[in-house]
Amino acid sequence: MFSLLMRWIVGALFLYVISAIFRGITIDGVVTALIAAVVMGLVNATLKPLLQLISLPITFLSLGLFYLVINGLMLMLVAALVPGFHISGFGTAFFAAIVLSLLNAVFISGD
Repeated sequence: MFSLLMRWIVGALFLYVISAIFRGITIDGVVTALIAAVVMGLVNATLKPLLQLISLPITFLSLGLFYLVINGLMLMLVAALVPGFHISGFGTAFFAAIVLSLLNAVFISGD
């Protein structure tokens, strides 16, 4: 339970970090960041594996780089679902997803 709560808070913090790095990303408040972190977790747990399976041929041809596109699309989907969380375009979402993935890889240990 504590681990889940910490991941939720750290995910919200990471969203604030990417909003500080990228001008095209805005978060209206702390509650919005927390809600976006929950929605991102749900989207990544449900929809992302399906998209990865469907896009397996193009991911194979691109040597795995298409996963970055999927991550950007998932971030844009979260921005579309959460009021108060805005992303200006796909390019911003793409590079923000890369930074978010790097933050998760460095600061959150895998189970």
